[in-house]
Amino acid sequence: MTTTDTVRKADADSVPAVPRKRRRGAASGGLRRAIPATTLLWVLAALYGVPVVWFVLSSLKPAGDLFSLPLTVFPDDPTLSGYKEAWASANFSGYFINTIIVCVIATILTVGVSCCTGYALAKYDNKWLKAFFLCILATTMLPAEVMLAPLFLVVRDLGLYNSLSGIILPALLTATGCFMFRQFFLTVPDELIEAARIDGAKELSIFLRIMVPLSRPIMLTLAILSFQWRWNDYIWPLLMLNDPEKFTVQIGIQSLVGAQNINWSVLLGGSVISMVPLIVVFLVFQKYVMNADINAGLKD
Repeated sequence: MTTTDTVRKADADSVPAVPRKRRRGAASGGLRRAIPATTLLWVLAALYGVPVVWFVLSSLKPAGDLFSLPLTVFPDDPTLSGYKEAWASANFSGYFINTIIVCVIATILTVGVSCCTGYALAKYDNKWLKAFFLCILATTMLPAEVMLAPLFLVVRDLGLYNSLSGIILPALLTATGCFMFRQFFLTVPDELIEAARIDGAKELSIFLRIMVPLSRPIMLTLAILSFQWRWNDYIWPLLMLNDPEKFTVQIGIQSLVGAQNINWSVLLGGSVISMVPLIVVFLVFQKYVMNADINAGLKD
C-alpha cells in the first residue's frame, strides 16, 4: 500500500457521516395512522368532558336559571351564591377534616398492606397462599351490598360503631391492590432476590430496600385510586356514623337535600367543592406515575 492510499483512507475516515434524511412517505404514513387514534381520543375527551364542564358552569347559575328554557351552557349572570350558601348551611370544614383523616390513613394502610400481600403472593410458593389469593379474588365477584350486613356486624361487635376507625379498618385489604402488586412483583426476576440473598440480605431488607422502591409507580397509582374510593364512599359511612360531628363530605352533601324541595344551586355548589381535593391529588401525583420507570434497576 502506498503513502497516497494511506492518506486518502485517513481523509475518508475523518469525514463525518451525513445523516440520512427520513423519507417523506414514511413520515406521512405515520401521520395518517395517528389521525384516527387522535380523533377518537378527542371524541372520548369531549364525551367525558362536556358533562363535567356543564356541571361546573351550572353551579355558577342562579337557582332560577337552571331550568329556564331554552337551556344555556354559559351563565348569563355568574354568581358564587350557591358555593357560599352550601359552605354556610353545612359544616363543610368539619366534614373535610373527617374525610381527609379517613382518606389519608386508609390510603397509607391500604398501600402498605397490599404491597406486603402482593409480594408474598408473588414470590413465595405455598399452597395456602394460593388458596388465600383465590379467596381475595372471589370477593370481587360479590356485590358490595351483599357484604354490608356481615361487615357491619363484625365492626359493631369490635366496638368500632360510630367511629372513624370503623370506616378505615374494613378498607385495608382490597382485591384490586393485592392483584396489582402481585402482578407487578411477578415481573421482577427472581435472580434479583437470589443475588441479594447471596450478598447476605435478610428477607425484610430485600422487601424494604429493593422491592418497595421498585414498586413506587404501583404504590402511587393505588394511592390515587384508594384516596378516590374513600373520598367518594357514601353507603358505608352512612351505615357506620350517626353523629353529625363525624360525618364525611358525601354525607354532608346529602344533608343539603331538603325533605320537600331541592335547592339545586346549593347542591351543585357543594358537589363542586367536594371535587376539588380529588382534582388536586390527581394533578400532584400524576407526573410521578407517568414519569416513573417501572423497570428501573432491572436488567435483561
